[in-house]
Amino acid sequence: MQIPFERGLEGHSDADVLLHAIADALLGAAALGDIGEHFPNSDPQFKGISSLKLLHRVRDLLREEGFTVVNVDSMLILELPKVLPHIDKMRSAIADALEVDLRQVSIKATTNEGMGHLGRQEGIAAHAVACIQHHLP
Repeated sequence: MQIPFERGLEGHSDADVLLHAIADALLGAAALGDIGEHFPNSDPQFKGISSLKLLHRVRDLLREEGFTVVNVDSMLILELPKVLPHIDKMRSAIADALEVDLRQVSIKATTNEGMGHLGRQEGIAAHAVACIQHHLP
C-alpha cells in the first residue's frame, strides 16, 4: 500500500521497509534465513516486485515447513508522512497476505524526535517481531 507523499524510498523491490521487516521477522522465527537469501537483489525477477507478493511467498515458505503465524508486531520509525490514518488499511493488507485474523497484526509508529538520519527525514526504519507455531507431522 502506498501512502501519498512527495518523496519515496529506493530499493530493488518496491522498498516497503515495513513489509521487509515483517518478512525477515517471520523467516528468522522459523530459522529460514532472510529475504535477501530468498529474494536476492541480484535476481531481476524481483526488480520492482510488490513486497506484499514477497510476504505471500514468505507465508508459503513457512507453511511448507509446517509453521503458522501466531502474530506479528511491528514499529515504523519516521518523521513524515504521518501513518496513523493508514494503519488500519496496512494491517488489513498484511493480515490478508498472511491469511491471519486482523487481531494478529500490530503496527505502531513513532518519530525519532528530529535526531539522526531518521530525524532529518533521510530515511525510515521498521522493526518487527513475529511469533510462529510449528506443527509436527
